[in-house]
Amino acid sequence: MTEIFHLLDQLLEFSMPHLVAVPILVPMLTAALMLLLGENRRRTKSFLSVVSGLVGLLAALALLRWVNAPETGGGPGSIGVYLPGNWRAPFGIVLVADRLSTMMVALTGVVAFAASIYSTSRWDRAGVHFHPLLQLQLMGLNGAFLTGDLFNLFVFFEVMLAASYGLLLHGSGRLRVQAGLHYIAINLAASSLFLIGAAILYGVTGTLNMADLGMRIAELAPGDRGLVHAATAILFTAFFAKAGAWPLNFWLVPAYSSAVSPVGAVFALLTKLGVYTVLRLWTVLFAPDTGASAAFGQPVLVGAGIATLFVAAFGIVGTQRLSNLAGFSVLISAGTLLAAVGLGQPAVWAGALFYMLSSTLAVSAFFLLIDMIERWRNAGMSVAPHEAAGTAPFLAEDLSALSDVNLDDDAQALYGRAIPAGVAFLGLSFLICTLLLTGLPPLSGFVGKFAMLTGLMGVNGAIGAAGWTFLVLLIASGFLALLALTRTGIRHFWTQPHGNLPSLPALEVLPVAGLIATCIALTVWAEPVLRHAMATAEGLRTPTAYRAAVMQARQVPNPVPAAKAEAKGATP
Repeated sequence: MTEIFHLLDQLLEFSMPHLVAVPILVPMLTAALMLLLGENRRRTKSFLSVVSGLVGLLAALALLRWVNAPETGGGPGSIGVYLPGNWRAPFGIVLVADRLSTMMVALTGVVAFAASIYSTSRWDRAGVHFHPLLQLQLMGLNGAFLTGDLFNLFVFFEVMLAASYGLLLHGSGRLRVQAGLHYIAINLAASSLFLIGAAILYGVTGTLNMADLGMRIAELAPGDRGLVHAATAILFTAFFAKAGAWPLNFWLVPAYSSAVSPVGAVFALLTKLGVYTVLRLWTVLFAPDTGASAAFGQPVLVGAGIATLFVAAFGIVGTQRLSNLAGFSVLISAGTLLAAVGLGQPAVWAGALFYMLSSTLAVSAFFLLIDMIERWRNAGMSVAPHEAAGTAPFLAEDLSALSDVNLDDDAQALYGRAIPAGVAFLGLSFLICTLLLTGLPPLSGFVGKFAMLTGLMGVNGAIGAAGWTFLVLLIASGFLALLALTRTGIRHFWTQPHGNLPSLPALEVLPVAGLIATCIALTVWAEPVLRHAMATAEGLRTPTAYRAAVMQARQVPNPVPAAKAEAKGATP
């Protein structure tokens, strides 16, 4: 086994730094190929989507291995920098693979692979261009995680948002269109704020490279510091909207609950992108070595996170609809992470990163699970009765409504088949998701929350008012989420008889089981994951290595023509 890992590390070392661009290029090229195929080639598109998801996942895991392996780069904690235009920073495009970005790309790969498999069962036929839009969404997500400058962060944000508009409207219907309009409006406003903030930063500092920005902010003249702080505040407002921070999150629950289940599973990553961007920029731009700008905006971060957590905790108690429960679970996770980031303690960050992995996987599995539960409770209908009016759940290639959507390729009914283990699978999966989302032992959700509280309590015994508030809300939100999910679970599984047994195709069962199994694996191997998270947090606290890696990346020399080489060799 050691020899196999050694050969793997050699292969990874050989493929770097070009491997950094693979998670972006694979979905981009796959989407371009799919757009050349007609809508009558759905099976081919489904196959390409699954293969692309698998390749992207393997590339993400390879990058994660490279940054941690002792025989690659400079050893554990290596930072891979790729210059796509072969221009040095800060003038050219920069892609950066460090512990944090590779972890997020790997998380995206796991969720995307599961969602792509689940969608091939039925939901990719609910409209046109589902798989190309999904691939463009992944391209935007991976690009935003890996980019090292604000300009390309905006570009990847827009690619991701454009694809998400189409995915949110996939399946049509009044509720999706209504939620989609709110989603588009708030994100267009956020994009405008993004441009304004970035423009002011460039005007004052003369750069948009993140590493270079951190170095220049440390050397700012006192007269320019206020303008930079104002620009950063405008910029972070856009990221708060994407992260689902209160009061900019009014659109999130209606949008996420109206999207089809595989889209909702992928959308769980969008708020994590907002949190990632806040964490990345805040630690690079306002690190302890940036002088008067150090820890700028920390009270706002803590306050936004605590307010989001408070509102989401009470919101989840006030709803009984399964999809709304998933949406509020996303907000609880976002509020927890924003507050943990704002506390500014690496030990808390480590627990928050672990919690981010667990909560994202759990929410994604919950979105997929909800689709199977609601179809079972509605006698095999594709949508719930409250959505039946004014909705066209499945469309033919000419966008006309299909008369019967509950038939497989052999014209056999998809519902009413006797699968004895179906109800047990749904109930057990719901129970596990409840434990994960509420942070109850012994699963990974509890490990993440316990790690955050341990890190908070271990800071010289001085927690402070913000820390105590976060501690109380973290425990209270878990309790309220437990009440809401338990009440809904009892109503769905115990109190009402069901005349039919659930039909659970393998293409739907396997992704849900895989995501839950990944959460269980996080529990079993919590120690190495927490070590990785702690090392990541320490690197974020002191971003010197990140800045040095980006600014010291060298161009690849241009090839010398043969004639010039011979002439140079002949010169005495």
